Amino acid sequence: MNWSAGPHRMATAVLLAALGCAALAPTAALAQATEVPSPNTPNQASANPQAFGLEVRSSDEDIRDFLTQHLDLQRYRSLSDLDEMELTRLLRDADVQARELLGTLGFFKPTLRWSQDKSEKSASAGTLGMVLLDVDTGPAARISEVQWQWLGDVADDPEARAQLKAIEQQWTLPVGESFSQNAWSRAKNQALRQLVAERYPWGRILHSLALVDEPNNQVRLWLTLESGPIVRLGSLQISGTEKYGAAQVERLARLPIGQVYRQSDLLEAQQRLVISGFYDSVFVSLDAEGNLAQPPVKIELKESLHQKWVMGLGVRSDSGARVSAEHTHHSVPGLHWRSVSKLSLDQDLQSVSLDLLSPPDSSLWRWNTSAKFDRKKLFDVPLQSQRWRAGRTQLGEKIDRSYFAQYDSARLQDDFQLQREAISANYGWTWRNFDSLPFPKRGLGVGVESGAGVTLGEQREPYVRWLVKGLGLVPLGSSMGRLAVRADIGSVVSRDTSSLPATQLFWTGGDNSVRGYAPNSIGVTNADGVTEPGRYLAAGSLEWQRPIRSKGQATEWESAVFVDAGTVTNNTSQLKPQVGYGVGARWRSPVGPVRIDLAYAQALHKLRLHLSVGFRF
Repeated sequence: MNWSAGPHRMATAVLLAALGCAALAPTAALAQATEVPSPNTPNQASANPQAFGLEVRSSDEDIRDFLTQHLDLQRYRSLSDLDEMELTRLLRDADVQARELLGTLGFFKPTLRWSQDKSEKSASAGTLGMVLLDVDTGPAARISEVQWQWLGDVADDPEARAQLKAIEQQWTLPVGESFSQNAWSRAKNQALRQLVAERYPWGRILHSLALVDEPNNQVRLWLTLESGPIVRLGSLQISGTEKYGAAQVERLARLPIGQVYRQSDLLEAQQRLVISGFYDSVFVSLDAEGNLAQPPVKIELKESLHQKWVMGLGVRSDSGARVSAEHTHHSVPGLHWRSVSKLSLDQDLQSVSLDLLSPPDSSLWRWNTSAKFDRKKLFDVPLQSQRWRAGRTQLGEKIDRSYFAQYDSARLQDDFQLQREAISANYGWTWRNFDSLPFPKRGLGVGVESGAGVTLGEQREPYVRWLVKGLGLVPLGSSMGRLAVRADIGSVVSRDTSSLPATQLFWTGGDNSVRGYAPNSIGVTNADGVTEPGRYLAAGSLEWQRPIRSKGQATEWESAVFVDAGTVTNNTSQLKPQVGYGVGARWRSPVGPVRIDLAYAQALHKLRLHLSVGFRF
């Protein structure tokens, strides 16, 4: 048997449904009269040979896989009593369905050639031989016209003209673009998302139509969007407040009555409430049952416990067992500030800290005080340090700011003559523009720290310290993942840094700097072989993160290949970067991103395993 069919010519245009109709499987007379077993249903197929094999051949691998997966003809291969006449009828129906399937991809003039090869005797060919389908899709249909119609308040609102213009200009199926059913659906959904994102949350697609002119291989598009009324925010309806009061929620949400609706305002309010730390879960939405022109804003909360303990136990390859404890009190009696106390103990590092944070004011600024005491072992020499800080901080969705006064002290244990002290005034600024936290795929972040201070003691030495950090995520495509580029650069400007505390100078190395090296193990080596901090820092990293797929679908895991380099010095003419490189895995876990890296330190000729949780910038 060998027959072929050229492109169908239609005297009238073909109408595709507005919401996108997938190709409908033909209803064959044979299917009505015969019970067809499901491919996953146990039957006699394992004992009897299949009726026929099926092979789709096309120069486009995606077309071949698409038809192979969706053709209903696959369901009849296991019918052991199928004869030539019934197979012929099935192939006619399959030809109709194949054209419908190709039509959803924008190919309305394909050439399909069906043939049957009985010479093949393999088990996959079956008793009736191998059915072959050769596909020549022809050119894809292209958009010849796009017609817009706007109904509702948006049609007469002069303040909405920029919004309408942006929707039409960013339309993803302009004239000349190739048509497909998926692209048509995505374009409509994007236009609707842009409409409801500002002013018109009740907007909807009232009517849409794709008119296919098959003889000319063109498609004309019509889209009618109804906006509904322009929406302004109503009063806040807050539920779930018991411990911290509704006034704090109103202050954090910052959603005044009468403000024109923007979806981003509700999302930012939700984010501010979450990052405040007082609430475990927050949901902000409009009340659809209220006044549609000025609906109430519902804020549903689950408050955090007044107190929380977190205990940890782990092992590090270079310092052995590690124990940590963290206590949070969200409303310290008498002060009503939040306190966070931390304790961490291992063989090389013992640390204890206390942070106090006030509730936010109307501008989201908070008072903050903290104290931290560390005792760390540097090449068998214990270094003791302390840091006291007081100032104000403002945490936002994209920008964080802080300014504070700080006292630093550091000395080698039992050697009071080598104690270094300094006081400084500091400012910090961080800007983040990532697409989706805590699992970003693209974006940019920049952080700046600057401070000016003076050392304490017999000789008071003024100094300036600055540090700039950057992180960029560059997408390479859905299957290729992204590049992560990171850079840190900083310096201390002073005539003499020998009297500065070690905490005001720079080290590098570790999970988030140069992998393959222990934390703070890269510095300036003195005459005794001890690694000390230096006045100049430069570090960078290039990492390729790629999705791990299973059966063609992306999983929660990604692979990573990276190279890091960094150096610390007291003389810019002696910059000698330490290099580490390796491979790793990334897991989108329920508690946030988990990073597992195996890195090789080129200078040490050693491997080191790194594990970290969370996205921090």
